[in-house]
Amino acid sequence: MVEQRPFAAEKVSHFNTLHSLRLPRPLRALGWIIVFAVSITALVLVFTPWVQTVRGEGVVTTRNPQDRVQQINALVSGRISEWFVTDGSTVRAGDPIARILDNDPLLLDRLRSEREAVARQLEAIEQAIATATLNYERRKRLFDQGLGSRLDFENARLQVENLRARKASVQADLNTAEINLSRQSTQLVTAPRDGTIISVNAGDSSTFVNVGQALATFMPADVNLIVELKVPGRDVPLIEVGRKVRLQFEGWPAVQFSGWPSIAVGTFGGVVTFVDPVAGLDGLFRVMVSEDPMDEPWPDKRFTMFGARAHGWVLLETVPAGYELWRRLNTFPPQFPQNNGQSNGQSNGQSSGQNGSQSNG
Repeated sequence: MVEQRPFAAEKVSHFNTLHSLRLPRPLRALGWIIVFAVSITALVLVFTPWVQTVRGEGVVTTRNPQDRVQQINALVSGRISEWFVTDGSTVRAGDPIARILDNDPLLLDRLRSEREAVARQLEAIEQAIATATLNYERRKRLFDQGLGSRLDFENARLQVENLRARKASVQADLNTAEINLSRQSTQLVTAPRDGTIISVNAGDSSTFVNVGQALATFMPADVNLIVELKVPGRDVPLIEVGRKVRLQFEGWPAVQFSGWPSIAVGTFGGVVTFVDPVAGLDGLFRVMVSEDPMDEPWPDKRFTMFGARAHGWVLLETVPAGYELWRRLNTFPPQFPQNNGQSNGQSNGQSSGQNGSQSNG
């Protein structure tokens, strides 16, 4: 057998083609670029701060129910005689909206006559009570002096009591007549406050309306607006009252950077004022966000109209960018603030201590 010897390294030089092979410079440059980029990316992911956010979709609304869209209802039953507004009319408090007439055009005159008749009857009873009281006092003096009989004295007293009871009954009738007249006098429906008539719901003079039927849809003016965001239950435990929020209103040009809110353009500041403790039918929780007084004011009403859509980012903890990337790849919730429990416990302890010292003092 032929003995196989190891290939001698010095013999490589005899192979000119193999000896001339070298790694191309572009590949070596690309390798160094990849190594440099990976190093820079690792440093950026480790040392770059990232603000965790909870994103929510919502609408512009108001927390006060008196500031929301409301219905103007008919206070009496009858026919619509006249409209003073149309869709989109701007009204002041007390401006007429519609006039309602009863089917009987002389109803108000009859009610006034009835009230006047009852009022005259009441005056007559009051005069009768005054006369009966004088008779009672005279009978009482005679009875005390032994000049009058007990029967006349008791009859005079009973007459006064009967007239007083009749006066109470007539007074009740007068109150009823005044209430009926007052109700029918509200045939002119007026605006409760400054605002805009969104739509007129009833028809013309041939339309009969009942008490409580909606006549028009009304939107008050000068209301305190808030943004109602819808947030999934996974992120609700992380949102607390007082958290800062960045808002983007529909129609307003904006560029939002989730991790760096300080360089966002076209967004507006907000503060969490209320977190709904109960989920809605869609499984989402409401988060009420009001305007941040320390930030730029919200845009005008063209972009913050009632019901306009808005996007919100609730600002949470600041973490490294690498941790945030790892969290999102694993679909984990944002980091829970670890200092809140301690700070709350300390504050509760301090407050309880202060209360105890005050009670002891």
